Amino acid sequence: MDLTTAALIGISHGTASPDGQAAVQRLIDAVEVSTTARSAPAAAPAAVRLGHVDVQQPDVAATLGALPPSMPAVVVPLLLSAGYHVHVDLRREIEAVADRQVRLAAALGPDDRLVEVLSRRLDEAGASPDDRVVLAVAGSSDVRAVDDCRDMGERLATALGAPVAVGFLSAAEPRLADAIAAVRADGGGRRVVAASYLLAPGYFQDLAAAAGADLLTEPLLTPDDAPKELVDVVLDRFAETVAEAVAEAADAAPGA
Repeated sequence: MDLTTAALIGISHGTASPDGQAAVQRLIDAVEVSTTARSAPAAAPAAVRLGHVDVQQPDVAATLGALPPSMPAVVVPLLLSAGYHVHVDLRREIEAVADRQVRLAAALGPDDRLVEVLSRRLDEAGASPDDRVVLAVAGSSDVRAVDDCRDMGERLATALGAPVAVGFLSAAEPRLADAIAAVRADGGGRRVVAASYLLAPGYFQDLAAAAGADLLTEPLLTPDDAPKELVDVVLDRFAETVAEAVAEAADAAPGA
């Protein structure tokens, strides 16, 4: 599979929130601008496009269909963990494509660079070292996605040098409100800060705001800020997938 001239197709969940839509578009715009700075030719996508797996248009099929004929593509899930949308929805969409080579990259998280963004959002929100922190995540019925989020909680705890609880907004336990209440009951009167491990503003950020924390951080993306760390993760997921495809082609070549 020759992906050395592939397009990067960022596929988000999709949201009805105008702020969420603007935040994700800002990320894709930043990724496109940053492609010219990639040091390795194979790491630079031939094009950058945005599509969605749910809620918004264009969907995956339409986004791929709008590429030049036969241009290969790498679909990069703009999702923080690898759950049903990655393992089932996106895999099914890609397998249905017959007119071009398409490969699926890994989800954005877990990744230590996302911890850097979480830590910065805590600082921006006015969190202090005395606060107790709960990582606020969307949640999933897929245990692999839940494990990814718990992994990020452990990484953030290591970075902060303090315990971090994890609370889910849907599908998994403990629910964010319960996790906040438990931390508060055991916190000796200290503030409880919810660190939003959500990609962008929208429905889940609104749910997190109503979960009872004393302070809630902004999500990783905002309409005014697409952190460089996130841009780098997106481009690296693309480059890793291209490198894997190149290595597989070399192994399969006659005489390899």
